[in-house]
Amino acid sequence: MRVMVVDDHPVFRMGMAALLGSLAGVSVVAEAASLPEAVAGAVAGEPEVVVMDLDLGEGAGSGVDATREILRVRPRTAVLVVTMLDDDDSVFASMRAGARGYLLKGAAPEEIERALHAVANGEVILGPAVATRAMAYLTGLVVPGAARGPFPELTARELEVLDLVARGLDNTAISRRLTLSPKTVRNHLSNILTKLQTATRAEAIVRARERGLGTGP
Repeated sequence: MRVMVVDDHPVFRMGMAALLGSLAGVSVVAEAASLPEAVAGAVAGEPEVVVMDLDLGEGAGSGVDATREILRVRPRTAVLVVTMLDDDDSVFASMRAGARGYLLKGAAPEEIERALHAVANGEVILGPAVATRAMAYLTGLVVPGAARGPFPELTARELEVLDLVARGLDNTAISRRLTLSPKTVRNHLSNILTKLQTATRAEAIVRARERGLGTGP
């Protein structure tokens, strides 16, 4: 099994690569620390499975976007998310982007090995900490915290970010307005694009304005 590891923390990335490389029948063919490196590694290394972190750090892109781009160029690749993020938005955005598995960092080596083989075989596997909310998503139940309004699939915070994007504010201005870090704003925007199934910021702005957002000062 050909595997690529994507994580911006060198120690964790090298540790994961060493763990996976020690497994029978597994070969780590590439490592990456950013979205561009991940896409390039997927093309050059042709991995069957990508082990993906979601928070790739300042200016490196998000793991959700990286998942989407990798599957665009290599649709048969399986993506297994291994991350610290266990919030609803991260889980749902990853699944919508095409990830087949979602584990939290700290999972036992045996759990990671089992998940690796499962996603490689086309199965969907979820760590126990995220299984309940993921099943709610898969069965179409209302997601706790989802906002009512023009885009009920968005959380209240995502709707707030989308409204400011539709007003023409850039990420820096939005982060100042909402007292959020630029990285958090980028993550929210990535989730918004995934949930609205829009490819670009401009397309999301058009959708938002059609629904009456972006009219405030």
